[in-house]
Amino acid sequence: MYDVRGRRLMLHRSGTGGPSVVFLPGAGLVGLDYLNTQDRAAELTTSVLYDRAGTGWSDGAELPRTAAEVADELRDLLRAAAVPAPYVLVGHSLGGAYARRYAQRFPDEVAGLLLLDPFHEDLHDRGPREAREKLAQMHDQEVPEATEEQLQQAREQAAPLFAKWPDAVREPLIEHHLASWKTGLHEGRNLYDEVAGELRHGPALPDVPLIVLTVLGHDATQAQLWSEEALREINGAKAALHAELAASVPRGEHRTLNDAGHGWLHEERPDSVLQAITDLLRAGG
Repeated sequence: MYDVRGRRLMLHRSGTGGPSVVFLPGAGLVGLDYLNTQDRAAELTTSVLYDRAGTGWSDGAELPRTAAEVADELRDLLRAAAVPAPYVLVGHSLGGAYARRYAQRFPDEVAGLLLLDPFHEDLHDRGPREAREKLAQMHDQEVPEATEEQLQQAREQAAPLFAKWPDAVREPLIEHHLASWKTGLHEGRNLYDEVAGELRHGPALPDVPLIVLTVLGHDATQAQLWSEEALREINGAKAALHAELAASVPRGEHRTLNDAGHGWLHEERPDSVLQAITDLLRAGG
C-alpha cells in the first residue's frame, strides 16, 4: 500500500529489469485478476499490477473519474513505489483508454503499449443502433441489488474461473467481486462522453511500439447483452477501429484472436498476451 494524493493505493510488484510492464485493469476487474499473467511477465522484467482509487483494495474515490485523473494518479503511484520508467503499459478494455491517456500526457515515460481489446472512443457511433439504444437505457436505470441466490450462483460460476489463482488470493478475490460488482458500471458512466472526448482531443500517441489485440470469440457477458446480429456488427466495427488505431503510429500492429472473449482474454489466451509483451520488450527495450 502506498500513499498517493491522500489515499492508500495497492500495488504489487515482482521481477527485475526494464522496461517495466504495468497492467491497467478493465472496468469491473482489479489488479489481482491479472496476477497469473503478471507473474509470467515478471520472468522477463519488472512487472506491476495495481488497483485504481475506488477499485479493488485501494481506497475509495467518487466514480466515474476522468482519464487524466487516473493517468496522473498512476504516475504518482509508480513514482511512490519506485518503479523505474520507461513503462510498457498493458491496458485492458477501459484500462486501454487510460493507458492511451497516460501515453498522451507523459510520452517520454512510455516504452510501448499493449492494448487488450481496448475501449475506442468511436465505437459508440459506429456500432449498431440496437447497442446505442440499449446503452442509453442502461445508463438511465438503477441496477437492482443481487439476491442471495444470484450471488451464490455467481460464486459457483467463479470458482472454476479462479482455479489457477494461489490459495491465499482465490477466495478473497471471488468475495471481493461479489461484493463490488457494480463498480465497473460506475467507472464506465462517463466513457462515451468525457473519456472519449479526452482521447479525441488529446495529442497523438508517441512513436513507440504498439500492439492492439482484438478478440472476436464468445464472451458470456457480451452474449447476454446483445443479439447475435448486434454482436457481429459490434465486432466488425471494433476490429476496424482497432486496426485504425494500430495504423496511427509508425510501429503499430493489429492482432486478432477468434478464440477468446473480451472479459478474460488474458486468461483464455495468456500465450498471446505474453508473446505480445515479449515482442514489445524487444522492440522498445
